[in-house]
Amino acid sequence: MDQFDIRAPLLHEFVTLHARWYPDKPAVIDEQSTLTWQQLEQRANRVANGLITRGISPGDSVAMLMRNCVEYVEIMYGILKAGAVIVPLNLAVPVDGLGNMLTDANARVLFFTTDQQSIVDALVVKGWGADAVDVDSNDYRQWRDRSSQLHPDVLVGEDWPVNIIYSSGTTGLPKGIKHIARRRTQSMYELALAHRYHFGAISICPIGLYSNIAWASLFCALIVGGTCVIQNGFDTGRWLNDVERFEVTHTMMVPLQFQRILEDPAFQSKRVSSLEAIISGGSPLYAQLKKRIADEFRCSVIELYGLTEGFMTTLQPEEAEGRLSSVGKPVRGHDYRIVNEKDRVLPWGNTGEICVRSVHWMLEYHNQKDATRECMFFDPSGVQWLRTGDIGRVDEQGYLYIVDRKKDMILSGGQNIYPADIEAVMITHPAVSEVAVIGVPHATWGETPLAIAVMQPGVEWPEPQQLTAWTNERVGKRQRISATEFTTDLPRNANGKILKRQLREARQHPT
Repeated sequence: MDQFDIRAPLLHEFVTLHARWYPDKPAVIDEQSTLTWQQLEQRANRVANGLITRGISPGDSVAMLMRNCVEYVEIMYGILKAGAVIVPLNLAVPVDGLGNMLTDANARVLFFTTDQQSIVDALVVKGWGADAVDVDSNDYRQWRDRSSQLHPDVLVGEDWPVNIIYSSGTTGLPKGIKHIARRRTQSMYELALAHRYHFGAISICPIGLYSNIAWASLFCALIVGGTCVIQNGFDTGRWLNDVERFEVTHTMMVPLQFQRILEDPAFQSKRVSSLEAIISGGSPLYAQLKKRIADEFRCSVIELYGLTEGFMTTLQPEEAEGRLSSVGKPVRGHDYRIVNEKDRVLPWGNTGEICVRSVHWMLEYHNQKDATRECMFFDPSGVQWLRTGDIGRVDEQGYLYIVDRKKDMILSGGQNIYPADIEAVMITHPAVSEVAVIGVPHATWGETPLAIAVMQPGVEWPEPQQLTAWTNERVGKRQRISATEFTTDLPRNANGKILKRQLREARQHPT
């Protein structure tokens, strides 16, 4: 274990260090069990050695199709300790999509939980035939426990790939985002600092561990030697109970989850009094909701804007007054520029595409060299930047405001219309709970804005045309929506982002 003497530890090596110095301190907790740091170290070592015996070599991909549980964490660390690549799979992806991901990643082993057995069976029927391991079975436990609990004889290189996380697919086919060991570790360093994690931190994670947001909740707590409570699914009552029970200090969730907690009749500020910082990410946190969270949770509220590809900004609570709509400034080791359609860097005070640099950039989109090349550009001084595909505005003090996704922009009569501007107005209507504005075909204008709204329960609803008129009185002339539709639910990915592509595809006929 003298490997730590000559370099900063990598993500999996913190487990060994914490186990050495704080063996009995809880590391991860789920509904059934708790793993101390020593137990997590021993189990992760057993998984790593078991994988090596199974024929897994450094650089091989190992996939995971699992509900949240402590085994998820021990297997992830075991994969890292073996020098292999974690491929966490979204449980909401259809069988064909999962098969494509497993094939693209060339996954050698698939760990799954019994609730996913029918999916695994369907994958086998469709021709995917690699090694599949049911984590809930006695076979898994026996395999794990007969392997050595000593640290495997693998010294992971700083530039070795450690994960392939498939993108949400909000704007197209999912891409496999590949990170290397040092950059992935660095991202957790910086995020833990920005989100005020510390040795006594106890985080709670109700988001599936296939998500990069969930990784932030987990690894930020564990890198500082804290504890993470992982929940199998999001339920407001259970979340409130666990925050009280474990005296949780930190959580990172999507805005919709915070909204649901505030809407729960059982919510009381005193029930979340242990919280020190809450982090919102994954989708826009509207100023109205941000203020309500700050008022009722009575702790630091930190908004995160980030990319799985590797970039983060935060709006710290000390900076929030007067700029609640901002996502803040880059965290340490990050930088961004606003550029126009010709990639010319614009001065502060302008709007354009957000292009970024980061200490934890991805290595590449796995098996997609063209897509990797297309997302990068070099400025006139030769510095390389990554295109985010997001449109942002930067104010005179350097604070960033997200305007919209570039591909969600509506081009109507030659004018650029940003749906987020309209959504920010509509969400202030007392009867509106959620809203998405999309561009739909129009015979005259090319595209026209259409609003799709979810209404608040227990209040009087306006007619759709009344909400349309109310909105059009409050937006610019060129932003006026053509109509409003009511729906009971908006399609979302695991990170809470609204899948506008699905909404557009269902409404493709010109009006």
